[in-house]
Amino acid sequence: MDTFASSLVGVSVTGRAITTCYNYNDNRCVGEVAELRATHDEDDIQDRTGCRFHASYLPARLRWLARTEPKTFRQVARWMSLGEYVHLHLLGHSCVGTSTAAWSGLLNRRLGVWDEVALGLAGIDDDVLSPIASPGVALHPLKKSRAHRMFPALRKAHWFAPIGDGYAATRGIGEGTNSLVISLATSGAMRLLVPDPVGAAAVDLPRGLWAYRVDDNYSLVGGAVNDVGRATEWMNRELRLPESNVVAATLLEPPSMITPLVLPFFTGERSVGWRGDLRATLHHLDFSTSSIELYRGVLEGIVWSFQRITDQMSTITEVSSARVGGRVMVEAPGILTVLADGLTLDVTPVDIKRSTLQGLAFIALDVLSPGTERVTVPSGEMLHHDPQRAAFYDQRQMLLDDLYRQVVGSG
Repeated sequence: MDTFASSLVGVSVTGRAITTCYNYNDNRCVGEVAELRATHDEDDIQDRTGCRFHASYLPARLRWLARTEPKTFRQVARWMSLGEYVHLHLLGHSCVGTSTAAWSGLLNRRLGVWDEVALGLAGIDDDVLSPIASPGVALHPLKKSRAHRMFPALRKAHWFAPIGDGYAATRGIGEGTNSLVISLATSGAMRLLVPDPVGAAAVDLPRGLWAYRVDDNYSLVGGAVNDVGRATEWMNRELRLPESNVVAATLLEPPSMITPLVLPFFTGERSVGWRGDLRATLHHLDFSTSSIELYRGVLEGIVWSFQRITDQMSTITEVSSARVGGRVMVEAPGILTVLADGLTLDVTPVDIKRSTLQGLAFIALDVLSPGTERVTVPSGEMLHHDPQRAAFYDQRQMLLDDLYRQVVGSG
């Protein structure tokens, strides 16, 4: 199974959840993030774990929980993701998949084990975390477990530790290593699967990116955008937009300088600035601004977020094309045109439903039948970027970069 990789549940010694389930966009621990940045070497922790200090990672979240709920914090026998919690109650025990562990910000990315420095920052020992299991390590239900009692036909079945949802989605959309994948869902991400054997020299990361080890041989490198589907949902709810075909046709028209500048941080920023405390900013809005102009401004702001990730990805590898998946391709007509032109990339839409499930099947085949030929994931026609529009978006990027600096400088 896959799991929300950044989810967190605190469990008692009896296996009962004694906290709520926290997720990646809960940014109440921004104070702890600021404290960590002021007192510890963030570049060093990124080099060790592949993660910067941010509200979506566990060092800051666990420090916040220890401060705000000290009694509950002390009662927690194990901290786990939602997928581990399901396995605990189904199989009678659980492990954490390598990719899920990496998403926590507590995994040593070179060795694939819990990182002692990160654990120290989080204020915990590794005995309150699940054992780490690579994708090829099988789990079996205990005799008194629900799975053993309720599903006798599955008593000898192999179960595998939960995989991070972002890793599964990447495998479902992409074409293996060095295939750049862009996900446009509730949140967004740009990811690249790269060879990275345990114990070898790790990828040299720019400050705006992360690296998540997914098994003993590979890591995902990339960046994340908090608000993609959330931003389009807000616009569809709050703006009087014309019919979707009109919106799509309008987005095919040449871009314009009258479009408002938008920093689309509705629930905070992840890559590349890691400012979870930021919120959306609308600039150059006036009485004549139409709903479709604001709509376009938000989409251009989302693409600008990906531009910043692309700029840093290009220091690691040559970037010229990408495969794009996620529901927002359908819900935000025309976004692929803006994405291709804004990123100066040729993009291929992958409109397969349940791409995460497809990715899980590929990962399972890696373990159970590595020699089996894989199906070709269906995709649409490649959309080529327009060089003239790409030049326009380069200018827009500079304006948005300047606006970002002003907002951060005044925040």
